[in-house]
Amino acid sequence: MPATSLFSTPPIHPPSKSSKSSLSPSPERLKFLIDKSKTIKQLLQIHAFLIRHGIDCDPILNFRLQRSYSSLGHLKHSVTLFRSTPSPSVFTYTSIIHSHTINNLHEQAFLLYVEMLTQDIEPNQFTFSAILKACPLKSGEAIHGQALKFQCDSDTYVRTSLVDVYARGGDLVSARKLFDTMPERSLVSLTTMIAGYAKNGDVDKARELFDRMEERDVVCWNAMIDGYTQYGRPNEALALFRHMLLSNVKPNEVTVLAVLSACGQSGALESGQWVHTYVKNNRIPVNLRVGTALIDMYSKCGSLEDARIVFNQMNAKDVVAWNSMIVGYAMHGFSQEALQLFREFCRLKLQPSDITFIGILNACANAGLVNEGWGYFHSMKEYGIEPKIEHYGCMVNLLGRAGHLQEAYEFIRSMKIDPDPVLWGTLLGACRIHRDIKLGEKIVEFLVECNLANSGTYVLLSNIYAAAGDWDGAAKVRAMMKKSGVEKEPGCSSIEVNNKVHEFLAGDMKHPKTKEIYSMLEEINRWLEAHGYTPQTDIVLHDIGESEKQKSLAVHSEKLAIAFGLISTQPGTTIKIVKNLRVCQDCHAVSKLISKITGRKLIVRDRNRFHHFENGSCSCGDYW
Repeated sequence: MPATSLFSTPPIHPPSKSSKSSLSPSPERLKFLIDKSKTIKQLLQIHAFLIRHGIDCDPILNFRLQRSYSSLGHLKHSVTLFRSTPSPSVFTYTSIIHSHTINNLHEQAFLLYVEMLTQDIEPNQFTFSAILKACPLKSGEAIHGQALKFQCDSDTYVRTSLVDVYARGGDLVSARKLFDTMPERSLVSLTTMIAGYAKNGDVDKARELFDRMEERDVVCWNAMIDGYTQYGRPNEALALFRHMLLSNVKPNEVTVLAVLSACGQSGALESGQWVHTYVKNNRIPVNLRVGTALIDMYSKCGSLEDARIVFNQMNAKDVVAWNSMIVGYAMHGFSQEALQLFREFCRLKLQPSDITFIGILNACANAGLVNEGWGYFHSMKEYGIEPKIEHYGCMVNLLGRAGHLQEAYEFIRSMKIDPDPVLWGTLLGACRIHRDIKLGEKIVEFLVECNLANSGTYVLLSNIYAAAGDWDGAAKVRAMMKKSGVEKEPGCSSIEVNNKVHEFLAGDMKHPKTKEIYSMLEEINRWLEAHGYTPQTDIVLHDIGESEKQKSLAVHSEKLAIAFGLISTQPGTTIKIVKNLRVCQDCHAVSKLISKITGRKLIVRDRNRFHHFENGSCSCGDYW
């Protein structure tokens, strides 16, 4: 940019004694120009002007230059200027510490702080606010002591930074104690405490503080919405988002990312589509982060078509965006599409990540592609990727579901890293499917001896015994569970209708439309009987009579959700269900028949994958 536009004066030439005073902008004008510089080129022009005019040692102008270089992402220029400043002041040190902090160079920021102290320069409240952002808990406690020594701890900004340090370190008791004794609480300090609770999982205390706030900005709303999302309470996140919109607070990119994640968790496609429309209408840029979040949301909500449209429309795609699409295809059981996308990815000479291979190995597992899975697993070395516990888990899942139980067991025993209970649970689940009691007992015995057994361990062993008709063994395990206080996770299915998520447990009678739902269930049973359906009572893992087993099957949570979907949506509408556990064989068979009888497409997302039921068949090919 020409000097004329920067300074609103004629072009600047080397100063002469007669023209220097008349052409040089005032110090205030120079400060303004430095602060308003938008590009590194503008800033370098101003810096050169200061040097030519012999005012490059002015401490205030140097301070502002240093800060501006950093804000434009040129930290090296900032450091060079700092090192050339004679007798740097506390403000100069504070600025360079802050510059390192915002660039996540925390160790360097801390070393600069120590250097400042060795120069006998006393820190002020701004210094403490800057350095505390770089501190883990232990270092933060030491800085807290120094803030007390220099009588800066009661400053609102310093106290807020201290609350943040303790909250980030998981010491919520100390964080709350500091917060409660603050002489004055700002919106920032309230938001910091709320975020501290939310990030540590205590979202109820966060909400308690949130509800007491008289004023809330978008950062505060985001902290609360993200807290619900991160800790598995997506419906509350979505409800709070709607409340935010009614409060006339405009969402930003951070809000959109949190809400899309919540939609994905709950399978709330309608809400996710509404958010996507909101993004378009309010011109929120669909950058890499937002685009990838949309792909992830649509995939998890059962709409691969929309996910692929977003993917194709993205001008620049990084490995994370590719991973989201590959994982999306894999979780829906479209394994060949996932593998084809990976081949396209490789043709573009992109570098896969560990997540890429999790998606690919899951795609192989969902299609029983054992040889291909081994090939991809071994090829990770070619890309310098060491297998993590998740990759081993994918391989155990692939081998176990394919019936290669002993091979999966030996694979776990030969791992370079210690297997976790989830990995053993995956193999236990395969033992249940293939009714291998001997191996199942062996695994459970090992887990109990190593104190690795959890509720899922006992439930799976009980189910293995029950599936094999060993009711004494199943009863023994259930007695152990009762004695240990272990409870089985109840099955829960949800469906979104008119932007509201409805949840059902097995045998649920709490819904306002319970009468209509059970009436529809009776109608469904008549349809099924007319089509030769026989309840698969052998999968009921309780020693009860045949009629009781049939009644138990009839009121599984996904059947209640499907019945509600049939009475609540227009004919021909796709019904989407989210199940927290693996869908059972009977519900799978019933869903196939309902899709054929009603001409409706049913999409069920269970703990393992998606099932697309259409015209009496399922996308999984009855392999899940």
